Amino acid sequence: MVSSFLTHAEVVVDPARPIESWGLSADGRARAAGAAAVAWHPGVGRIVSSTEQKAIDTAAIVADTVGLVPSTDAALGEIDRSATGYLPLEEFEGVVDAFFATPDDSVRGWERAVDAQARIVAAVRALTTDGDVTIVSHGAVGALLLADLRGVPISRALDQPGMGSVFAFDPPSWRATSGWTRVRVP
Repeated sequence: MVSSFLTHAEVVVDPARPIESWGLSADGRARAAGAAAVAWHPGVGRIVSSTEQKAIDTAAIVADTVGLVPSTDAALGEIDRSATGYLPLEEFEGVVDAFFATPDDSVRGWERAVDAQARIVAAVRALTTDGDVTIVSHGAVGALLLADLRGVPISRALDQPGMGSVFAFDPPSWRATSGWTRVRVP
């Protein structure tokens, strides 16, 4: 069995809008168009994304390529960082570093890494009970899922190499069968 975890591609960053409503940029749409070749395997009958627009957009592009209709699951959402909302990139990266470094603590009011990991693991386990699925979600929760699949501690070293990255996993054995691969732009 082969399921995949795909992160949304590049987004249009708009500090004036809620992060959850950001959509894909032109580069993101191009990267998402190449995702089906590495994030979907014959026999996978479902594509499920988080309810954030960037993940919905990515899932829709992949699903259209393979002739499926995607669905959503709120439990696949990114870490809850509503306590701070948008942060400039340099500040954001520092908070993400602290999030991974202290998984049992809430950093600046963000969801704790251990709680986000429990949520994403439970959601993915539930979604894969009936067969393989392509999951479209977010980088930080993907790193948390990958840590669980590998049976290793939470670490930023497991973070995606860039937006629009994918890894494969085997649900019955609950193990990763690959590391992250960045989707190439066709």
